[in-house]
Amino acid sequence: MIWGTPTQAALKTWWSTTPSTAAANATATSTPTWTIWRCPRATIPIAWSHWRSAWWSRTACPIEPPLGIYGVTTASSYRGARSRTGLKLRGKKAESTIEADYLERVLSDFSGYIAADELYDGPFCVLSIVDNHAFDRLTYAVLDHDPTCEDIRRFFQRFKRHLDVHGLAVVGITTDGSPLYPEPILQVFGAEVDHQVCEFHVLQEITKAVLKAVTRSRKQLKARQIKRGRGRPSGKKARAVARKNKRLQQKIKDLFDHRHLFVKRTLTDKEKRMLRRITRGFPSLRALRSIMDQVYHLFDRRCRTDTALEKLGRLRARVRRFRSLRETLSKLFSPNLEKALTFLDDRLLPATSNAVERGNRRHRKMQKSIYRVRTQDHIRQRIALDMYRDINLDEAKQTIISLQLERGHPRRKVG
Repeated sequence: MIWGTPTQAALKTWWSTTPSTAAANATATSTPTWTIWRCPRATIPIAWSHWRSAWWSRTACPIEPPLGIYGVTTASSYRGARSRTGLKLRGKKAESTIEADYLERVLSDFSGYIAADELYDGPFCVLSIVDNHAFDRLTYAVLDHDPTCEDIRRFFQRFKRHLDVHGLAVVGITTDGSPLYPEPILQVFGAEVDHQVCEFHVLQEITKAVLKAVTRSRKQLKARQIKRGRGRPSGKKARAVARKNKRLQQKIKDLFDHRHLFVKRTLTDKEKRMLRRITRGFPSLRALRSIMDQVYHLFDRRCRTDTALEKLGRLRARVRRFRSLRETLSKLFSPNLEKALTFLDDRLLPATSNAVERGNRRHRKMQKSIYRVRTQDHIRQRIALDMYRDINLDEAKQTIISLQLERGHPRRKVG
């Protein structure tokens, strides 16, 4: 038998050992078997292909080739302008906007009543002036030291120059009980401007004094307890001492658990009964609650400042008769209490400085999310951004409402 396999070189023929066997030409009868070429070894590319993305039919817009194999963002396939988000802080731009356009907008609705306060942020101090009716921040200054009366005077003078340019004047100023403000206010704005001390700050100091007096009463009760040995009392006298200590301990607990009843503005009938029970046998504590009621009556809008000052005179005379409460309630003799009654003669003068305090609370909350070195420039620019947000808040709300209506969503409250 003869068989053959064609190759590229030539036809090969082999003879078998079988005799007298005739075979046809191997090229005409045998099935050709072609050579299987050896597959090249697999390779792994170590770089990006140089195939341009623009040649691919699925690419909508041509993009630049990648620069490497380490996940570097190279280019965008969007035809529009490159986004500038995050490339540059807007603090300086917002600060220039505040100096130019912001005052024009907020002073157009100036009420004439302002609130001033200082905010301490690490080694820096932020001075702020806010419209006490519109709650708009009018101006600010960032100091790298604790403020002095001279700093406050320069700050007020700079604000007064802006008012003079627009032909405006200040009618009333509300501040806290800090001694930094009375003299600069008198020098810059004059004696005709009403200076109101925040009612909240004055009441806060008085309530602290009242609670301090309640704490002193609890300590006196604790000192009256008789020391005895451990274990169950074994005798008539020992049992009497144990009962007395138990009553005193219960009284101490009641005074601590219900200490808020001595400073709460309005008491219910149940709270009044509770207060009478825990103050039984302690006339000084009952007088303390009565004094607190008189303090709250001083700030009644239905009376004038002169009437309130007469009530204050009678209250001070009553406190002087209590030797145990005279030193504790020394805040009742502070001149700030008299200035806190100025708002009774002016219905438009706010009694508190909540307008500027609200801005300070927002600043503290904002600073909690900033984990980098706080510098004077950063704080000043951040406040400018906050003011820039305020003047564009109405437009932003209107834009959100328009988008909601366009998308078919029901109108929801924004802000």
